[in-house]
Amino acid sequence: MSNKIFLATDHAGFEVKEFVKGKLVEAGFEVVDCGASEYDGEDDYPDFISKAVEALVQEPDARAIILGSTGQGEAMVANRAMGVRAAVYYGGSLDIITLSREHNDANTLSLGAGFLTKEEALQAVTLWLETPFSNEERHVRRIKKLDD
Repeated sequence: MSNKIFLATDHAGFEVKEFVKGKLVEAGFEVVDCGASEYDGEDDYPDFISKAVEALVQEPDARAIILGSTGQGEAMVANRAMGVRAAVYYGGSLDIITLSREHNDANTLSLGAGFLTKEEALQAVTLWLETPFSNEERHVRRIKKLDD
């Protein structure tokens, strides 16, 4: 797994993205910010999320963290690309984060910034980045079916 992380958001996740970006850079990750580069309440999430997804497809050993109000639309954009497995988190049990990595080898984390504090988002990102894929045969088999 690469140390590179692609970040993207629209206005709804802008503040959380900037916070998470700073923490990732401090932790030594190579962060590529695919936008938004400034707050614009009229921007559209597909414009930025698609840039991060396209970059991830080109560099499949990297990961992506995408943000929006709920994270749902952002994950829908991401999951249209072959090889991208975006999991959504907008609060609640952190088991969602762990299982998205262990069972699904999620390479994209879609955060619902409208439902998370900056600290909760960072906690989810940290757990997601630290949790390895299990490589259990049944999970490998299921992911292969997604890609086929």
